[in-house]
Amino acid sequence: MSEAAVPGSVAAPRAGADGPTPGARGGAGDDAAPRPFSCVLVANRGEIARRVFRTLRRLGIRSVAVHTDADAAAPHAREADHAVRVPSYLDVDAVVAAAVTTGADAVHPGYGFLSENAGFARACAASGIVFVGPGVEALEVMGDKIRAKEHVARHDVPTVPGFSAAGLTDAEIAAAADRAGYPLLVKPSAGGGGKGMTVAGGPDDLADALATARRVAAAAFGDDTLLLERLLERPRHIEVQVLADAHGTTISLGERECTLQRRHQKVIEEAPSPVVDAQTRRRLGDAAVAAARSVGYLGAGTVEFLVAGDRLDEPFFIEMNTRLQVEHPVTELVTGIDLVEQQLRVAAGFALDLPEVRLDGHAIEARVYAETPARGYLPATGTVSLWHPGTARVDSAVETGSVISALYDPLIAKVIAHGRDRQTALARLDAALADTVVLGVDTNIADLRALLADPAVRAGHLDTGLLDRRGTPEPPTPTPGALAAVAQRVVDAGAPADGTVWGRVGAWRSGGARAHRTVWLEDDAGRVHPAQPAAGDAVVVGGPGEFWVHADGGAHRLRVVSRRDAAARRRAAAGRAPGVVDPDLVAPLPGTVVAVHVSDGDAVDAGARLVTIEAMKMEHTVTAPHAGTVRLRTVAGAQVARDAVVATVTPGAQATEPEVPEPEVPEPVEGIGTHGVPATGASTGSATAARPAAPSATHPGPHDLAVTPASIPPSSPKETLS
Repeated sequence: MSEAAVPGSVAAPRAGADGPTPGARGGAGDDAAPRPFSCVLVANRGEIARRVFRTLRRLGIRSVAVHTDADAAAPHAREADHAVRVPSYLDVDAVVAAAVTTGADAVHPGYGFLSENAGFARACAASGIVFVGPGVEALEVMGDKIRAKEHVARHDVPTVPGFSAAGLTDAEIAAAADRAGYPLLVKPSAGGGGKGMTVAGGPDDLADALATARRVAAAAFGDDTLLLERLLERPRHIEVQVLADAHGTTISLGERECTLQRRHQKVIEEAPSPVVDAQTRRRLGDAAVAAARSVGYLGAGTVEFLVAGDRLDEPFFIEMNTRLQVEHPVTELVTGIDLVEQQLRVAAGFALDLPEVRLDGHAIEARVYAETPARGYLPATGTVSLWHPGTARVDSAVETGSVISALYDPLIAKVIAHGRDRQTALARLDAALADTVVLGVDTNIADLRALLADPAVRAGHLDTGLLDRRGTPEPPTPTPGALAAVAQRVVDAGAPADGTVWGRVGAWRSGGARAHRTVWLEDDAGRVHPAQPAAGDAVVVGGPGEFWVHADGGAHRLRVVSRRDAAARRRAAAGRAPGVVDPDLVAPLPGTVVAVHVSDGDAVDAGARLVTIEAMKMEHTVTAPHAGTVRLRTVAGAQVARDAVVATVTPGAQATEPEVPEPEVPEPVEGIGTHGVPATGASTGSATAARPAAPSATHPGPHDLAVTPASIPPSSPKETLS
């Protein structure tokens, strides 16, 4: 897109720099001239803490980090000028005490945790510390979705039809829901980030939706008050970035398209929206500025709207986030404005002093999560054995050696690309994701790349249900280049001929002289052909016996087994009776059992809810795979590890079916089954390798690879392909 001005970007004349500066260093109403901060504590962790530190370093401001015991070795704790241990990022007294002890004159809250907590802002003010954000009134009004909606409606900002459930019995809620009409979105009044949002498609869904939303709201926000809103069919989620100072100026910095979401969590964001024209941009900007002004807003904030796909001229206010958003980098790239710097300036009492805001080109952000898409996008844990960012702006929470735990949000990085137009930005983002190496823990990078290639996404035909309609993807199949790279690593490490495991020998990259050899692949029919090497360098880490490889723009996990074991596993998988399901049900991730929906010995139908597990502020329900009798293996409140058995469902009619061995991995994938290794080079000879079975969507895991070094290339009785 060509450079264009943001309509209404300057919303009001500004008072002089000597005017009142509520929230500035001298306190509300202090007439002293504003002064820059000398030390700022960042009350957060991960990528947002590191991002704020970058601006603090550039401005010459001393930085203070806080960290929990779990984050003692985290990058953000080491990058600050000073770090202080706190029991929890939600411990107001501990965070304020850390600011006082280190001499910080301001606290930047980042996003999440205490960023929208009015009590925290009050505690900062009581200790003479500036809260980098809006005043207490704005936090209180906009932090309560019910109150916020009622408040902005009085200032002529359009809102989604709905009602508050505060003080209502479930019967009264049901009656009000019938009047409002289904489907309804049930969501916590407090908090944000999509946590606790559930959909009631009809009256039969309402009770479960209320119970789930209340449970999550109470755990995440300490308040189980709910708001019910009419669910718009296939809407777009568009938000507007605003900036406001204490001198009467409130401006819009344009919109962001945040429609690509999964379970109400944003996945890909972009600026500007591909469907918003200048007139609609002005309408959105005016509504956002009106909402901000209505609470005397100070700092950076985001006003969020839902827009029906066929009625872009009718935006509905849904909430205001009184903090910096995760997706703020796309606005920074198209406007050239450092939003963190502007937050610090207005918090210190300075007036906004920006030229007319213009949108230059297009920017798109992809959120890289530690999660396993083939497990229904459940969060993943582990240690990052290798981290290498791609060629774009990358705001990262991790580095090589970082531990991803179940204690915090699974977001590990944001990859942001900018281009002269949307198609250029899409291409650059895909290239950057292909170059981003995260080994040692599952991520959604391959899924992000598939999403960027989706015709609807490329055309900008988006709605908030698009990702959910795509469903759960199959586990990615390693490319021949990836298989070849691991096989080469096996031979270089000196694996014995029977394929037994060797010790860890560190990271390995193809492309060097010792890695130059021919790799042979053997398919399921026994035919052998030379493998096409990876398009660029392949990176392999791991051992003993399990490797992660990044090649051809994707990451894969491979387990090295002997050919004897490989053959046995293939026979077991092939002989598995159709329809046989393991009766033992396991926890999909480590977490806390927050609800047990059945009693021991109950007869249940297929699909019945058995146990709900909470991790990373999200709930995951284990359901019965078939009808049968339940034996519970856990209790409410228990901590469970990933893959721990939580219940067993013994089938009734199916109990007499023949027993079959349980393979370590499920059905084999058609295509490449055996893979051969090397031939050129006297010291390497050749080898054959087998991967008899691959993970499935129900049991994701490493692919198996059997490697047997040999002295000559594979030959008769196999057919060698040229």
